[in-house]
Amino acid sequence: MNIALWVIQILLSWIYGSAAFRKLFRLEKVRANQEWARRSSDGYIRFVAVSQLLGVAGMLLPIPTGIFPWLTPLAAIGFCIIQILAAGWHIRLKEYKVLPVNLFLFALSLFIAVGRWGLFGLQ
Repeated sequence: MNIALWVIQILLSWIYGSAAFRKLFRLEKVRANQEWARRSSDGYIRFVAVSQLLGVAGMLLPIPTGIFPWLTPLAAIGFCIIQILAAGWHIRLKEYKVLPVNLFLFALSLFIAVGRWGLFGLQ
C-alpha cells in the first residue's frame, strides 16, 4: 500500500506543481485558456498557485525527512479543499465538462489523506 500511496503522491505533486508554475510564470496563457482565471485577480491566481506549491511540499517532504509527517495527510486534505472550491467555480461558470477532473483529483487526494492518516489500516 505504501508504494501505491507514493505513486499517487508523486502524481498529484506533478499535477499541482506544474499547474502552479503555469499560474505563476505563464499567467497570460492560463487566462487565455481558463475562464475562471479571466474572472480572477492576479493576487487570487497567485494565492492559488502558492497554495498548490505548499501542498506539493507537504506531499513530498515530510515523510522522507521524518519532519512533521502528519503534514502529508493535511496537504492532501488541502488538495481536497482546492478541488471542492474549483468545482464550485466550474459549476458557477457552467463548465460542467471539467467536473470529472475535479472529482478524480479529489478522490486521489482523499485516498492519500486517508491512507497516510492511517485510517482503515491503509498505511
